[in-house]
Amino acid sequence: MKKITVLKTVLIMLAIMLVSCNDNYEPTPVAIKDVNGNYKAKQIVSQGNTGTERINEFTAKDSVITFKDFPVKEIVQAVVKNPVKVETALAEMGKIEYKLNYTSKLNLNNNTVELTFLPKSLNLKIPVDGTMKNTVVILAGKQKGYFVGQDWSLRFGVIAEKIMVDGAAISPFEIIKYDFPYCLKN
Repeated sequence: MKKITVLKTVLIMLAIMLVSCNDNYEPTPVAIKDVNGNYKAKQIVSQGNTGTERINEFTAKDSVITFKDFPVKEIVQAVVKNPVKVETALAEMGKIEYKLNYTSKLNLNNNTVELTFLPKSLNLKIPVDGTMKNTVVILAGKQKGYFVGQDWSLRFGVIAEKIMVDGAAISPFEIIKYDFPYCLKN
């Protein structure tokens, strides 16, 4: 008797759930200007088998994403090598601002704005033993980014594919990935 009562209860609950489902999903319309705003982002920086996660903030406005504190620790480690000197150099350098250019295109089928990145090189002066290492980081946007209308989030990534120090490329060098898988507007 208990089995039949439980079975009836489960079937009734299932019927209620099916009746209450709404198949009239209406996507939230997006516009290119919706990308503009201040974001709080999950940032994953990885190189080879190692990676770090943290929360970072940036602003998107008029086809430019501006980071007030772009992550450069892995870049400095590639140049300096000595862990103690890396921390000293990072402290002396302070926060690094970086502007990432993009073009945008509306994708009405997916209710998204597609971003194509046009990164400029990042020029750094890294202090090491009383001298400055002129460092140029070649960044690339290999994948499109997306502003998603459903949850008003932005998702993108770029890579550092080459580092030049005083005109010479660091070799061997393993690319550094900068992934921002989930960025929410503040």
